[in-house]
Amino acid sequence: MLAPPSSPITYSLRRLLSSNLLYSRSNSSFKPTRSHIRLFSALSTDMEAVNTSNSLAKLRELMKRDKVDIYGRSHRARAKSTVADFGTTVVPSEDAHSSEYICAADARRAFISGFTGSAGCAIITQEKAALSTDGRYFNQAQHQLDSNWELLKQGLPDVLTWQEWVVHQAEGGKTVGVDATLITAQQAKGLETRIKKKGGSGLLGITKNLIDEVWGAARPERPNNKLIVLDQKYAGKPFAEKLETLRKEMEKKKSPGFVVSMLDEIAWLYNLRGSDIPYNPVFFSYAFITPTDATLYIDSSKLDDKVLAHLGKEVKIRPYHAIFGDLAVISEQLKEQAAVVENETPAKEVQKWLVSNKTSWALNKALGGDDNVEVIRSPIEEAKAVKNDTERDGMRNCHIRDGAALTEYFAWLEDELTKGTILDEVQAADKLEEIRTKKRDFMGLSFDTISSTGANAAIIHYKPTPGACAIVDPKAIYLCDSGAQYLDGTTDTTRTLHFGKPTDMERKAYTLVLKGMVALDRAVFPKGTTGFALDVLARQFLWNEGLDYRHGTGHGVGSFLNVHEGPIGIGTRIQYSEVPLSPGMVISNEPGYYEDGSFGIRIENIIMVEEAQTNHNFGERPYYGFEHVTMVPMCKKLTDVALLTPGEGKWLNDYHAEVYERTKEFFEKDSLALKWLERETAPI
Repeated sequence: MLAPPSSPITYSLRRLLSSNLLYSRSNSSFKPTRSHIRLFSALSTDMEAVNTSNSLAKLRELMKRDKVDIYGRSHRARAKSTVADFGTTVVPSEDAHSSEYICAADARRAFISGFTGSAGCAIITQEKAALSTDGRYFNQAQHQLDSNWELLKQGLPDVLTWQEWVVHQAEGGKTVGVDATLITAQQAKGLETRIKKKGGSGLLGITKNLIDEVWGAARPERPNNKLIVLDQKYAGKPFAEKLETLRKEMEKKKSPGFVVSMLDEIAWLYNLRGSDIPYNPVFFSYAFITPTDATLYIDSSKLDDKVLAHLGKEVKIRPYHAIFGDLAVISEQLKEQAAVVENETPAKEVQKWLVSNKTSWALNKALGGDDNVEVIRSPIEEAKAVKNDTERDGMRNCHIRDGAALTEYFAWLEDELTKGTILDEVQAADKLEEIRTKKRDFMGLSFDTISSTGANAAIIHYKPTPGACAIVDPKAIYLCDSGAQYLDGTTDTTRTLHFGKPTDMERKAYTLVLKGMVALDRAVFPKGTTGFALDVLARQFLWNEGLDYRHGTGHGVGSFLNVHEGPIGIGTRIQYSEVPLSPGMVISNEPGYYEDGSFGIRIENIIMVEEAQTNHNFGERPYYGFEHVTMVPMCKKLTDVALLTPGEGKWLNDYHAEVYERTKEFFEKDSLALKWLERETAPI
């Protein structure tokens, strides 16, 4: 019998330590503060509604206080001015860098709504409040939102998008406000156009976040952790070479400079890693690159002598927030240049600064707005997505070690449950993390482990919390979606197991999901194919039964970086049709099926795009396929072999033989795990 789970505060504190990736190895000076503890207690992932009445009331008072005139300037009561009501506040999920995962201090949407999922947008008016999120979080949002909130189920027929809801609320001359650092310039432009078209006053870019005012002293401190240098034996390419490649792209655009605001792009560009955001080895910063200069905007206290020596004289260091003032100066210089060019004969083209399509509205305005900038898809994002040979080898190697950790964990879990040990979902997740910490180059988890039993497995992004989680039921489905950060790569693996006797429906659903995963793994496709086009391969067997799942089939994966990485993906999102898959790209393959209140199934492997050998070469273009790097057995007990074709059965046997050969050496002194591995990888 294991010890009972730790208290929520103790557990959350320890999670904080483990998720600040460099804590135990390179950042031992990091100490959690009381605000960290307060935050992780208040913003837990308990599936219970939080009473938001007081917070909403305070926010609405601030909205009444701040009115705006027709030019969008904030006013306290002004008698002689055309003044519009500050009718609606928009609260996005992202931070100032469009990050999917954020630090505790930036969890504004979670604070004001009580909904803690990673995706969604909150909108508050004087009378109403709405939360829009996608199908991954419908179940969670229904549990966490209190009666003050209307849930907008994004993507369902006849359900308004958050933008449509905002436009409707702004009718009659009302103003919509949003923190200009938390929305992109393109989003702001599109939203303001729609607001005015429907009779709204416009969109105000707020310079002081109203949610922060409501949050007050309880808001957590912003992290300020030290950086580490990612050695070239892991990065595969010096940062000077990456800068040179970027400058060549800038030269093609005839641009004098590029603003970099995405945190993972800056970390990749400079071969640095940090721990300012849990599970993501990134750090708060901006970068500005010109043909001759490279400037890193960052709190200098993050940089030790090793990092400074790594950057050398080639990179200038400026304070983090100084970028807005610096860009304003640059904007004025560009205006002066434009004035000179306008008077020249023949006329010359005015150069524009480059910003990515994820750059904030605030940065765009600092540069002088649309007249001064050209919005592009970041060339760093695309370069980062194509892993070099060193990074590919790292992904293969870390997945072997990580696969061994998962095998050891599943063998342990089955043995404990067979012996009658009572384990809850958190205790199980803790054991997996403990096993992973012993693996070479382990730096932390890559996201919160989804350890879910029975009906909880149907909650797609379920996060167990101490005192509010279920006991692992050996007679029910167990779904484990987990990953880790290693110096040589990032892992993300999902396996669905059953330790008792599954139902016929569970076995059928699992096998249909497995068939879809295998179909995608075996796919061969011509150059130019996108993940949007391949998505149907993973869903086809479920569709044949009238079944489906409400999440994408795959997402890009970073190399010791964010576990969700753009610009590629496999799914029905329109952006997945924009960038073709090409050799070196790393992506997940994770179809699933979920029955609310009953069970959930997901199977996930990480795959890498590679060139395929084909008998013909139609169109005289290359053909590509996938190499799988995840090394963890499938669940034979849940597999209905009768539903597999001979080709699928061969794939499964070949895969299991590969898993056994690549991981067996880890279990020379672990007979329990070796026996489990041998059983689960034996031919069907």
